[in-house]
Amino acid sequence: MKKKILAAIGLTVLAASVHAEPASAEAIEQLLAMTKAEALLDTMYANADQMMRQSMRQSVGNRTLTAQQQRALDEMPAKFVAIMRQELNWATLKPMYVRIYQESFEQEEIAGLIAFYGTPAGQALITKMPVVMQKSMSIVQDQMRTLIPRMGQVVEQSMKEAGIPRP
Repeated sequence: MKKKILAAIGLTVLAASVHAEPASAEAIEQLLAMTKAEALLDTMYANADQMMRQSMRQSVGNRTLTAQQQRALDEMPAKFVAIMRQELNWATLKPMYVRIYQESFEQEEIAGLIAFYGTPAGQALITKMPVVMQKSMSIVQDQMRTLIPRMGQVVEQSMKEAGIPRP
């Protein structure tokens, strides 16, 4: 009896997966447009610029820099973001996103997401999520400042216990 039930469940799952329609590229592109995926790249570039500037300020600390050193540090984030814009642009990333979505979602799921993002709640999520992510990243960065020294202590202790000399 138990074997028959398991076989029936297995056949049901198999039948459901056979009938699942893969997501179409057109539907995925519609979803990406609705969720403003391309616009998120601009947010990513701005965040990268801001994070680099903050990281450099922390690295420099209270040291006094020459005008040339300061200029070089001021120019570096823009150069970094320019490379990101060149290599991680929408024309390059969009086909990758479509492929990932096709591998991850079925057509019915994409249709459900399109329906959700067409609602006021869905639009609110799209509009507010970049701010939520930015605040979340800021909190994680603050937490990492205290975690990194503790992690370093664990590494040092483990190396010491393993008898591996410090470089």
